[in-house]
Amino acid sequence: MNKEEKFVITISRQFGTGGHEIGAELARRLNVKLLDKQILNAVAKKFCIVEEAVEKIEARNPHWRDDFAGFYRSYMADREYNGQEHDQTSRELFKAQADVIWQIANQESCVIIGRCGFHIFRNHPNALKIFIHSTDECRKRRIAEKYGLDERDAGAMIVDNDYSRELYTKTFTGTEWTDARNYDITLDVRKFGVNGAVDFLMKCIE
Repeated sequence: MNKEEKFVITISRQFGTGGHEIGAELARRLNVKLLDKQILNAVAKKFCIVEEAVEKIEARNPHWRDDFAGFYRSYMADREYNGQEHDQTSRELFKAQADVIWQIANQESCVIIGRCGFHIFRNHPNALKIFIHSTDECRKRRIAEKYGLDERDAGAMIVDNDYSRELYTKTFTGTEWTDARNYDITLDVRKFGVNGAVDFLMKCIE
């Protein structure tokens, strides 16, 4: 990746690895735009629908600390992305998000969190595609601390979110989410922490 020209960095991550924080810090240090929630805002305007409606379709991580048990039951009953879903609205939303991401990336350098960015920019001449992962135990501790849960509930969150992201990726890209061949760098963050991971990635970029 040549950072002297317009570039794209995509961050795919297992739940509980701090991948969003890593992407945000990378964007800050590189002084480029971070694309995550604002993509939904742009798509909402494009479709002339309220942001809440878009979030209902796309959301993967509600505020678990509000009522973990109640949400868990409703989540397990949800089949929106169970591999059998062929809802055209969801596919149109995915395409609309991809279009918006491309429009922004054509105008300026950016860091993209999730949204199957690795696939959208798989043929981009100046893209760096990163996958952040770690052990279950490391992720459980981080989620338990972040959301004030015991490690059992944190483990359930990890299973649900990873499963959802894997199915979402398979549904809309036809690829395996954790396949290292999709990425330029795969990073186990166990011994790095957020800042250490960013330091390492910055050295790779430099």
